[in-house]
Amino acid sequence: MAGGQSGSGPDRQGGGGLRRTLGVRDLVVYGLLFIAPMAPVGIFGTLDARSHGAVALVYVVATVAMAFTAFSYALMVRVVPRAGSVFAYARAALGELPGFVAGWMVLLDYLLIPAVAYLFSGIAMEALVPEVDQWVWTAIAVVLTTALNLSGVWVAARAGLAVLALEIAVLCVFVVSALVVLAGGGAQRGWLSPLTGDGTLGFSAGAVVGAVSVAVLSYLGFDAIASFAEEVRGDGARGKGAPGVAAGGAERVGRAVLFCLALAGALFVLQTYLAALLTPVSSAELAADPALQGPAFYAAVDAGVGDWLHDLIAVGKAIGAAFAALAGQAAAGRLLFAMARERRLPAGLSAVEGRTGVPRRALLLSAVVTLGAAVWAAREDDGLDHLVSVVNVGALCAFTLLHASVIGWFAVRHRGPGFGVLRHLVVPLLGMTVTTAVIVEASGLALAAGAAWLAAGLLGYGFQRARRGVGGGG
Repeated sequence: MAGGQSGSGPDRQGGGGLRRTLGVRDLVVYGLLFIAPMAPVGIFGTLDARSHGAVALVYVVATVAMAFTAFSYALMVRVVPRAGSVFAYARAALGELPGFVAGWMVLLDYLLIPAVAYLFSGIAMEALVPEVDQWVWTAIAVVLTTALNLSGVWVAARAGLAVLALEIAVLCVFVVSALVVLAGGGAQRGWLSPLTGDGTLGFSAGAVVGAVSVAVLSYLGFDAIASFAEEVRGDGARGKGAPGVAAGGAERVGRAVLFCLALAGALFVLQTYLAALLTPVSSAELAADPALQGPAFYAAVDAGVGDWLHDLIAVGKAIGAAFAALAGQAAAGRLLFAMARERRLPAGLSAVEGRTGVPRRALLLSAVVTLGAAVWAAREDDGLDHLVSVVNVGALCAFTLLHASVIGWFAVRHRGPGFGVLRHLVVPLLGMTVTTAVIVEASGLALAAGAAWLAAGLLGYGFQRARRGVGGGG
């Protein structure tokens, strides 16, 4: 059998490459960890106010909107099953420069989302143990999760599974407790109001769409699954045209991406629906007093269930945020590895550690950058706001190039009997419309930061090509 052995031991690619040790369950674990099952907790109040109370409908629409991106990932990972994810897809379908831009922009997302997650973990831990500054907790979380990532993808996946089980258990406690309260005392709002609005501001399709532009950010991270395409167990053979990738592995990645998005969407709709029914204040009151929006989910829990569940959710969020960062750091490491392997970043980052089968140098660089950003933000009064304002622009730009890659690959470069207008043209065009609309909704600071990051990347790309004397794209 070429390229590795089947059985209980980890499957390794030839030549010291990444190890094929992951199954579909492991991929879904990484995706859900990165997203976080209770991601809506922090922005529930904002979405409720913006949507005029139709917060569950917002997540229904957002799930459908993000399904276009998930579908494009599933299509591209089957034809370009590489560790670089959208960098590899755009490079193969659109060319060297678009590929670099896609990888560079999504790298901004993969480096900063973990920093935000680590910071959330530090904030939660400081609330529980105020004697220790949040930046100390943040640094501890970075060190612990980096150690797990350096231990190997299989070890990190197993630890992540345990934490994900804890997060799901906390969510289940909330759901059961909310149902008991609602069955016994009734709802604070109408039973259909989370889907139709609470009536205090009137239903507005425009308001729902505006809230969707914020809600789609809850899903960022499911795409990281595609970064592990070269570490997925297959059926014992190499994938067609994909050196180092087990046959069947790409299909597993595609299924995991779609399943992860669908499951996350269902969890988001369920928890926001129940929280809206428990919320003691109206969407109009939340809109009138923005200070109430941040803790709105916890206020609903306190009013409906009790303080004990508030504390349990806070602990779950503290641990879950750290492991969301673990998944993000792992994805960033794979992206750095892939770009270095294709000589778009320093070659040393493409080295794979022999004992654990992970890109150790790439992971360490990701950890250092993330640690610096997270600790800086933890020590600044408005650090979190600055991080959050720029964290999503990179991903959305990369998603736009992902959809363009589907069109470039299937409709232009490889158009043939298998081409489908709906799958390979209409769906990616709809996806590009969604991502572009969300980018337009971003703040001026986020757009400026994204533009500066892009400019820095293009300068580096131009300098590299000039230094190597490459004329066409080698």
